[in-house]
Amino acid sequence: MGSWAKLKSSSWASPTAVLSLYGFFAYCRVAEPFLTPYLMGPHKNISGEVVTNYLFPIWTYSKLACLLPVFLLTDFLRHKPLVVVQGLFLVTNYVLLCFAPGLLAMVFLQVNYAVVTSTEVAYLSYIYSVIPIENYQRATGYLRSAMLAGYTFGASLAQVLVSVAELDLFYLNAITLGTVSMALLISFWLPMPQRGLFFKWKKDAAVGSSSHQTGPLGADRPEEAVMDKEEVGSRNKKMELNGSGGWHSWENMATAGHLLWKSFRETYSSRKVIYWSLWWALATAGYEQIFNYVQLMWDHIEPSATSSIYNGAVEAACSLVGAVAAFSVGHLKVTWAVWGELALGLFSAVATGAVFLMALTSSIWACYAGYVIFKSCYMLLITITTFQIASNLSMECYALAFGINTFVAILLQTIITLVVVDEATLGLDIVTQFIIYGSYYAFISVLFLIRGTYTACTNQRNPELTQSNEHESSGDVISAERF
Repeated sequence: MGSWAKLKSSSWASPTAVLSLYGFFAYCRVAEPFLTPYLMGPHKNISGEVVTNYLFPIWTYSKLACLLPVFLLTDFLRHKPLVVVQGLFLVTNYVLLCFAPGLLAMVFLQVNYAVVTSTEVAYLSYIYSVIPIENYQRATGYLRSAMLAGYTFGASLAQVLVSVAELDLFYLNAITLGTVSMALLISFWLPMPQRGLFFKWKKDAAVGSSSHQTGPLGADRPEEAVMDKEEVGSRNKKMELNGSGGWHSWENMATAGHLLWKSFRETYSSRKVIYWSLWWALATAGYEQIFNYVQLMWDHIEPSATSSIYNGAVEAACSLVGAVAAFSVGHLKVTWAVWGELALGLFSAVATGAVFLMALTSSIWACYAGYVIFKSCYMLLITITTFQIASNLSMECYALAFGINTFVAILLQTIITLVVVDEATLGLDIVTQFIIYGSYYAFISVLFLIRGTYTACTNQRNPELTQSNEHESSGDVISAERF
């Protein structure tokens, strides 16, 4: 009982624990490793060509359309409602998979799932709006670990149920419907952030003059005091007269737009943030493509209709490795600001080799191994990247960077899908697609190996610069103007 009270009173442990619990159940999707065989099997009876070149591209285009409105709503509604929406649409997703027949229902499923994936912005940025900056690294590691632990458990259970119990794939979707329903219930327990970052409600006006000098949970930041009391009082009075606490206030909207633009300029005024964000966007676009289409590659090498498949075991293995790596990042004492860019290049090179292995092998086990290596590398690096960016930015700027980086990633993914996958354009076969993805990652690895080597050599020759980087990574942030 004492431990629970201590957890609830903690400024960061309680929201991190609840959000991690939500992440575990939301990503414990038992059916996901066998989604493609399920769609192509007797339950849905959709051909591989339709799945590859028609259905999956709909998800990509829909996510691009959803992402910007979701990002703005995330701040306007203060994160928690969007996390609840994600849980609700996850439940809808598996209701459709279980009970909705026909191609039209599966088209709607792709749009529904686009909402699920676009609201990951709210889930993954929520924690930084309710915890102090000194806990960003540990919280990032815990959240990523919880997500991957949930996925590992779900994938392992799926493999056991398919290989040992020989359970029909329909029941995997039914079980997943139960786990995501649990996630939806847990989402209601999340604490509501006290204030929006850009959009302000009427009750925020009363605390505006003090909150603009504080960090996420009241950390002193006197350098950010940009308005004197008279100006704040005048603006608050004006907001009261106009009833401008709500979304309908043009002043509120204009102020939010001004803060968005200022935060954008502040965020990308740092070269380090630009480099880390560039890797985030480039690598995530490639990862999403490979993650979406890898089951089709496995089915090409070893058809699921005539062979035993181990999709769940493979997903469990790489998620377990990724979870351990993500957890370790939260406790490592490494100067990522100095050596991180080189790490991005080195691990991206390993991921490149893994993608080419998947594309060129005729052995299903070699293809499985390539995927484990690839996904583990990505999960390790994306955890480092999100922490590194979050630790160098204010809460406002980080939320904006998260949204922009994710938007650029899905925009790149949409272009790749449109050119390479969509039946209306090239509509390439799955092997050729993976060769292109490998070449794409080769470009990323070369780019960051060059940049990382230059950064490491520069810091070796200038020890004072190294000390400066260490100091910056330990807590100094690029701040945005606040109300």
